[in-house]
Amino acid sequence: MVVSFDLFGTLVEVDRSSDPADAVATTLSDRGVDVPDDWASAYRERHIDAPDGAAVPLPAHVNAALASRGVDTPGTAIRRAVVAAFDPAVETRPGAVEAVRVAAAHGPVGVLSNCSVPHLVSRVLTRSDLPRDVLDATVTSIGCGWRKPDSRAFRAAATALDAPLASLWHVGDDPRTDGRVVDRESAADDPDATGPAHVLLDDVPLPEFSAYMEGRAWE
Repeated sequence: MVVSFDLFGTLVEVDRSSDPADAVATTLSDRGVDVPDDWASAYRERHIDAPDGAAVPLPAHVNAALASRGVDTPGTAIRRAVVAAFDPAVETRPGAVEAVRVAAAHGPVGVLSNCSVPHLVSRVLTRSDLPRDVLDATVTSIGCGWRKPDSRAFRAAATALDAPLASLWHVGDDPRTDGRVVDRESAADDPDATGPAHVLLDDVPLPEFSAYMEGRAWE
């Protein structure tokens, strides 16, 4: 039995920017980039034609948004600006440490997170109280190329944990991304498709996770 945990909103809370476009504009300006007057609009527009379910790294999106307004900026400057724009304070959620430790005592455990910002997941884990020494894998959408609920994201987590997808239990807070599997390779969208079992925090709060798993996945 293997377990993957969503990170943001499940294991930790972070102080999210209310205006990501403005946060990125500030860090771009700090690095001498000429931010377009209509940056808010450029940021919201879709610039990269990625397949459904694919993860688009935020630096690539920002680069394309600037280019759409005729601004040519070195990729390293954009990447550093994006990383600097998302530098949150982190609060470990109640029950998270114990849930991770208990899961690790029963088998491989990892984190599976939708995140388009380089290094953000590792930085958040470092700032949290989570026991990183028991995590066998950390899989992000920017790393594997796919966002939950795409089946390829869950498959990447199972592979990283050296387990078949059917043996994976995924714990998360968002029914849209953590509570279903979308198999775009077969054009299916079935919450009960072959894949991970899902545990949503609305049904099982983290402090109750261990008791819930007893008799289900843990013998």
